[in-house]
Amino acid sequence: MKTYANIVNGRPVLSERTFESRNPATGEVLGLVPHSTAAQVAEAVAAARAAQPAWAARPDAERKALMMKVAEVIKGNAEYLAEWVTKEQGKPLGGVGPDQVPGARFELWGCEVWTQVPASLDLPVDLAFEDDTRRDEVHRKPFGVIGAIAPWNWPLLIAIWQIVPSLRAGNTVVIKPSEYTSIGTLELVRLISEVLPAGVLNTISGPGEVGAALVDNPGVDKIMFTGSGATGAKIAAAAAKNLTPTTMELGGNDAAIMLPDADPKAMAMGLFWGAFLNMGQTCACAKRLYVHESQHDAVVAELKALAEAMPMGDGLAPGTVMGPIQNRMQFDKVNRLVERARADGATIVCGGKPVEGPGNFYPLTLVTDIADGAPLVDEEQFGPVLPIIRYSNVDDAIASANRLDVGLGASVWSTNVDRAREVASRIQAGTVWINQHGMIHPMVPFGGVKGSGWGVEFGVDGLKAVTQPQVISIRK
Repeated sequence: MKTYANIVNGRPVLSERTFESRNPATGEVLGLVPHSTAAQVAEAVAAARAAQPAWAARPDAERKALMMKVAEVIKGNAEYLAEWVTKEQGKPLGGVGPDQVPGARFELWGCEVWTQVPASLDLPVDLAFEDDTRRDEVHRKPFGVIGAIAPWNWPLLIAIWQIVPSLRAGNTVVIKPSEYTSIGTLELVRLISEVLPAGVLNTISGPGEVGAALVDNPGVDKIMFTGSGATGAKIAAAAAKNLTPTTMELGGNDAAIMLPDADPKAMAMGLFWGAFLNMGQTCACAKRLYVHESQHDAVVAELKALAEAMPMGDGLAPGTVMGPIQNRMQFDKVNRLVERARADGATIVCGGKPVEGPGNFYPLTLVTDIADGAPLVDEEQFGPVLPIIRYSNVDDAIASANRLDVGLGASVWSTNVDRAREVASRIQAGTVWINQHGMIHPMVPFGGVKGSGWGVEFGVDGLKAVTQPQVISIRK
């Protein structure tokens, strides 16, 4: 059984202890992953710290050109890496590009694009103030060492979101992938490190204790974390001890509101993928759908027809559209929430029963006759289940959308864009989409409010987030 190495200071690093990576569709052991020791975490941070001054001193054009080389490496190895995403995370291979089945090839296409865009952006000196007596300029400086902790749902894409802007801005990086999906990320870093100076990008791997050692290390200048709110709270508390700044992209439990004039047939496909992209295992999926009572039955019928038509299975098999839930813990949570809803009198329109066999397969499930306060509505299920809640008054739907302590994304669906925009302005979320959901873009800032975190990624704002402003004030 092969053990896949970490990369520290440009060299492969193994550990005495290892853990298994398993295929969630089959239960097959895919390989062994090093369990990094505390000393190895410190070594990775030290390597990043030693490499950072020279990396930051390179001309900006050189760092941009190297990021473009990273994009070429990703493109050249996209199929190999996509297969690792499918084997470890479970999403089907799917197609390439925004109009294809959004699977592992889509994820690698996103990795390429989200590398090219930061490489193309500039952070020019801003003129804050000037008069006859003074000139005040705002320069952007790297933090230093970025400690990144990536999740299991989009393991390579979110790693790229953390790595590439940080490197582009002159930081160095130590990244820990999720223990559920480590090998693909380690292989990604092994490949792209071949075009980067040693020490600029380093990996560590293991369970939460390894991430905690990274956060606790005083040599880390900023933490970037994507994951659950509970883990984010622990990381924020630990980072506060060293006054280490953080960017947190946490859970969402996004609300979608269909206004009374919405067109169920025309909007069903967009709603479907808004809810079930990556089997619902996406922070910015629609996880509770509020539908006006006049449209309720029509919306349910359209979504049911789509859900029952989507082929589910091993993502490596041709024609698969839906894969498994990535890990058993999440599988059990989804099952528990559905069973609680069933016991409390909700209607299971379709799905609702685990699929027998070795994989973590749970059918696409629609639940009606459910209301605010039910655990399936109030807890982020992060799986292939959508509760559909009737409403009669739009103000009540807005209040429902805002009642929870989350605010990553939300959406409003209507044939009247002006009316939808007015409703969107009243929703407490970092992004509110109109007649679409979860449609992120590498040039558009993305981040949450309330319990969904703080800070933004993507675009110029995301690039600024991995830098610190320095004012140079000149007396004339």
